[in-house]
Amino acid sequence: MEITLTADKYDEVVNRADGVVLIDFWATWCGPCRMIAPVIAEIAEEHPELTVCKVNVDDEPALAEKFAIKFIPTLAVMKNGKLLASVSRYMDKPGVLRFIADATSNG
Repeated sequence: MEITLTADKYDEVVNRADGVVLIDFWATWCGPCRMIAPVIAEIAEEHPELTVCKVNVDDEPALAEKFAIKFIPTLAVMKNGKLLASVSRYMDKPGVLRFIADATSNG
């Protein structure tokens, strides 16, 4: 399941999460964001051990600023409230899963 992340839910959802959190920063007008959306949805459905969040940067500018988002889509991997890795580009499903695995093996 994907969680729509807002600034007021950030601490509860991200900092208190058990395990790994994947955050997808996106916008409705972003073509690559629309392309990666079904990939993120599949990962959320198939990997319940992950907390998968989506942040619309137009609706949540404070969160976009907190993560210094310059380009979208940006994916961020968090654990225990700490940023392990982020990447700003479209990736297919195997690429996203590899990105998560690489980030968590180093953190």
